[in-house]
Amino acid sequence: MAVRLPRPRRFDVCVAAGSLLGGLLLWGLGLATRPHTEPYVLLPGRWPVLLPLLVMAGCELLRRTAPRTALLIGTAAIVLDLVTQGNLVTVLMYTDLMYAAVLYGPPASAHRIPRITGLLSVAGSVVPFAVWREPEALLIGVVTGVVAFAPAATGLIVRNHRDAAEAARLRAEQTALLAEMDRTQAVTAERARMARELHDMVANHLSAIAIHSTAALSLDDPKTSQEALVVIRENSVEGLSEMRRLIGLLRDSSGDVEPAAAPTLDGLGALVEGARTNGLDVTFDAAHGTVPTPVELAAYRIVQESLTNALKHAGPGRVSVSLAQPDGLLTVAVTSPYGDRDGPSAPGSGAGLVGMRERAALLDGTFEAGPEDSPDGKIWVVRATLPVTEGEPE
Repeated sequence: MAVRLPRPRRFDVCVAAGSLLGGLLLWGLGLATRPHTEPYVLLPGRWPVLLPLLVMAGCELLRRTAPRTALLIGTAAIVLDLVTQGNLVTVLMYTDLMYAAVLYGPPASAHRIPRITGLLSVAGSVVPFAVWREPEALLIGVVTGVVAFAPAATGLIVRNHRDAAEAARLRAEQTALLAEMDRTQAVTAERARMARELHDMVANHLSAIAIHSTAALSLDDPKTSQEALVVIRENSVEGLSEMRRLIGLLRDSSGDVEPAAAPTLDGLGALVEGARTNGLDVTFDAAHGTVPTPVELAAYRIVQESLTNALKHAGPGRVSVSLAQPDGLLTVAVTSPYGDRDGPSAPGSGAGLVGMRERAALLDGTFEAGPEDSPDGKIWVVRATLPVTEGEPE
């Protein structure tokens, strides 16, 4: 089975053709590197010079596609050129093959070839001088270093710079990829935060509007309709105020994470009074100290959403809200009657429970919601436990 050599590159073809023409020009002019009278010129005459020249030109075609093969064949050709009168272009092509073998060859060869040529250069200087005791003998090592070691060392330097540039390019691509991933995660987290804020701010008021408008439409009583319209107007105004505050937060370019007028636990009393106005029978019990702002906001939103769910879904009966702070934990509990509802209700999407669970998870707290049995019957319990740390968390 025949071995098919890879197709040479166009640049390598140009290098081989140009070198061959230059060598033929020197050969035609009768210019050689050594006179035929030298004792080590075993093949005198003009014609033997052409064979290593042609072989070296053929090796130039493989300088990048098969650099090690080209170097081995080129080494045999340069040895053959040494026993002829020689051609300068043949020597120059060999230096290019040495350079290409280090630059384009495998990593092992790229580090091995400069060491071998360096040792040959040293040996070419020391051994002849030790044998002949003539200063001119040192020129053998110098020529070996110029022809072999210098191009190999140059190829190694260029290869190291090329590998460093490639590694820097890969690091830049990885950095850009990580930055894009961070940006995507930040956008996703911000969208989730905006969704929680929008839901918690507006859902309570819209639920009250929907329930009271349904009651006003279903009852033919002017007094009841008037009271419902009053409640609808109050919730509409409050909902618009909350919406304006959220829009102001989104348009704020100062970089604040929360608006200056973020709700606090001190506002739970007003929140409970609003729930009573909307028709809920609510009891409120709060026993807590100073807590960090993120914990305060999360607790407020959990109570707000729990009251909204009670307004939409709870059965007739009393709703209780309690806050306690035992052992560095802020515990929020909201209970409401669980069962069939007699009056009008508002549809729910389940986003409120998801938002409350996310708020607790962001503070490394716990959250649970579901029906439980009690002496007064079945109730729906929302319970969140939020760690309270000194100062604001990072």
